[in-house]
Amino acid sequence: MSVSRTDTELRTERTDAETTTDAPASDQSAEPSLDVIFDVLRNRRRRLVLKAIEERDGSTTLSDLAEHIGGIENGKDPDALNAQERKRVYVGLYQCHLPKMHDAGAIEFDKDRGTVERGEIADRYHEFLEREVAVGSRWPMYYGALAAGSFGVYLVVAALAGPTPVVPLASLALIGTLSAYHWVNGDSDDE
Repeated sequence: MSVSRTDTELRTERTDAETTTDAPASDQSAEPSLDVIFDVLRNRRRRLVLKAIEERDGSTTLSDLAEHIGGIENGKDPDALNAQERKRVYVGLYQCHLPKMHDAGAIEFDKDRGTVERGEIADRYHEFLEREVAVGSRWPMYYGALAAGSFGVYLVVAALAGPTPVVPLASLALIGTLSAYHWVNGDSDDE
């Protein structure tokens, strides 16, 4: 009996020691894990929040964010939003997105005042947003490889069996044109 009692006392002492450490429960200045960063950035609305705050020099209000993001999501000028469209975005930001971003250190959200400011570690999140823009799409490379491979096959067939109809050449020209268009315009499939 006394042995099990001692084990219980030791476990209780260890638990008490772990809960009374000097480290704060949530330290927002600590570096977030990649899981936390990607969890925040995986949602388009949260990415729009980060971009909007930067466009407004690091500080805005919840109402302004709701109008701005509502306008983007509905493809309208923010002034043309109806009350239901604005409220849907406002409630989503207030109840879900902004608290999550606040807890992750990306922003500072004051629910009482309705203010949203850049978080202490917002730069860490923006590193990944900038990568998203810089990487671009790989489709031009796929088009180019397909066009080059098809042209090579066509040349081999033409050399062995003689010239073939114009349709394969037109197809290659179309694929090559699409590749060049996407390459020049830098189209991204991330939008």
